[in-house]
Amino acid sequence: MSEFLTLPEAIATLVRPGDRVALEGFTHLIPFAAGHEIIRQDVRDLTLIRMTPDLLYDQMIGSGCARKLVFSWGGNPGVGSLHRLRDAVEQGWPRPLEIEEHSHSAMAHAYAAGASGMPSAFFRGYIGSDLPQVNPNIKFVACPFTGERLACVPALRPDVAIVHAQQADRAGNVLIEGIVGVQKEAVFAAARSIVTVEAIVDRLPAPSANAVVLPAWTVGAVVLAPFGARPSYAHGYYARDNAFYVAWDAISRDRTTFQSWMAEHVLGRVPAARAVS
Repeated sequence: MSEFLTLPEAIATLVRPGDRVALEGFTHLIPFAAGHEIIRQDVRDLTLIRMTPDLLYDQMIGSGCARKLVFSWGGNPGVGSLHRLRDAVEQGWPRPLEIEEHSHSAMAHAYAAGASGMPSAFFRGYIGSDLPQVNPNIKFVACPFTGERLACVPALRPDVAIVHAQQADRAGNVLIEGIVGVQKEAVFAAARSIVTVEAIVDRLPAPSANAVVLPAWTVGAVVLAPFGARPSYAHGYYARDNAFYVAWDAISRDRTTFQSWMAEHVLGRVPAARAVS
C-alpha cells in the first residue's frame, strides 16, 4: 500500500546507487522535481530508462548520475539536441554513457511485457530500421503459429519507476489525466515506485475518458509536490514553459554554464557574487 513521504525521504528510501530507474511522462507530467532530488542526493551509476528523454535526463546525465541510457528518441522537443547527452556519449563528460536505443513501439511493448511478468516482448517492428545492427537486444523470431517474422526485445523491469500525476487520495490511489503515456505500465513493471502529485484530496474525481487510476496497492510512495512537473506541464494545473525549453539550448551547450545553472537552480548554491552577507 502507498506510503506518504516527503520527496527527500522517498528518494533516499527507494532510489539506490546502481538502480534501473524510469522517470516516465510523455509530453506532460514529467517528474522534474523527483529527478532534481536524485541529483541533489548524488545518486550515481543509474541506468536511466525512458521514452523520449528530454531536459530532465539531460540534467541528470550532465550531473553524472547515469552510466547507461535505455531510450527511444532523445532531444529537446521543437528545439534541437540534448547537449549534455551528446557530450557524455561523444566525449565521456562528465562520465562515459552507454546507450541502448529502441523505437517508441519497442519501449511501450517492453514496459507492457514487464508489467505482465513476461521475459520479453514480441511485436511487428524494426522493418527497414538500422537499429538492430547496433542494438544486440533487438532480435527477430518466427511466430510458432503463422511463421511471421516478429521483433523481440527484453521486458523492461525497472528497480524503481517515478511518475508525476495530478492527484492522489488519502488512501494512496492516484489519478493521471491527459496524455497518459506509459506511466501505468512503468509502475506495474517496477519493483518499487514513487508518484509525485499536484494535490492530495479526500476523494478522487470521476476520471475523464483519457485517464488512468493507479490503485494504492501498486504505488510505493506518494509525495505531495506542487509544480513537480515544471517546466513541462500538468494537464488541468499549469502550462508548459516553452521559453525555458528554448533557453535550455544555450544553457546546456557549455559545460561551465550548465554547471553554474544547476548549482543555482537545482543544488541551491547561490553564486558568490550574489550571496547576501
